[in-house]
Amino acid sequence: MAEQVYHIPVMLREVLEDLAVKPDGIYLDGTAGGGNHSRAIAEQLTEGGRLFAMDQDPDAIAEAGRNLAGLPAELVHANFTELGRVLAEHGTKADGILLDLGVSSHELDEGSRGFSYHQDAPLDMRMSQEGRTAAELVNTLSAAELSDILFRYGEEKFARQIAAQIVAAREIKPIETTLELAELIKKGVPAKARRDKNPCKKSFQALRIAVNDELNCLSIALETAFSSLKPGGRLVILTFHSLEDRIVKQAFAGWCTGCTCPPEFPVCVCGHKPEGRLLHRKPLTATAEELERNPRSRSAKLRSIEKL
Repeated sequence: MAEQVYHIPVMLREVLEDLAVKPDGIYLDGTAGGGNHSRAIAEQLTEGGRLFAMDQDPDAIAEAGRNLAGLPAELVHANFTELGRVLAEHGTKADGILLDLGVSSHELDEGSRGFSYHQDAPLDMRMSQEGRTAAELVNTLSAAELSDILFRYGEEKFARQIAAQIVAAREIKPIETTLELAELIKKGVPAKARRDKNPCKKSFQALRIAVNDELNCLSIALETAFSSLKPGGRLVILTFHSLEDRIVKQAFAGWCTGCTCPPEFPVCVCGHKPEGRLLHRKPLTATAEELERNPRSRSAKLRSIEKL
């Protein structure tokens, strides 16, 4: 049996092209995962160059440590919202920062982590392996709160029906495993919708986002990352669903906006200047060859900005 790959790096060639790695530069990978993007960056660094490889998942840090052995890289076990602190502690700013968002291949494939609706496991979903689990959410939140999470973070149109199934079931016994939850989701979705595609995807995504406070963390990390770049530094971000991508797109647009005076003003009085420039107007997506090799790259979008 072939050895399981911890995490397949998505759009690796495009990420490296957008980072334009300088041999003596300072780089930070805020979501190192197994360290494959990190390794490709670190391999281009020479004396004076440095990579900080961060991740909140202790499994990822352990794997990245093996992957980055002997390279000019430092491991940091922390959430990417803390990247500004990490760079400040070393008295530096970055020439490039990478954020590869979402869940890693390892977290999906390791059934015991509770991210997958294909394997039976404790209902966990914590990337950091700390804090409230998905089981705690589904067993304690009200039907309205659960419905709000499913609709807001999963864009699930049957959110109320699914929440009602969950609340009714937990009155009999607590919901403890991924497959127990998957069955309840299926009961809350009409038969026609179940035939079209797996009805669990949106709800599992929504609960994962809620458990890990992903969208709030992303907003914090974006501001911190852009302010932590050197002039000419680049922020490169891979997103995997529309909610993440919208936040990134709007932040980038804000940094690239110049004068905000009303169009009828004859001259600019606001003095607002763009802080960044987009490396490509539209997000890049995976090539056909990559999609064949790694189907999980299908939903990936790559956006990159350079600080002026």
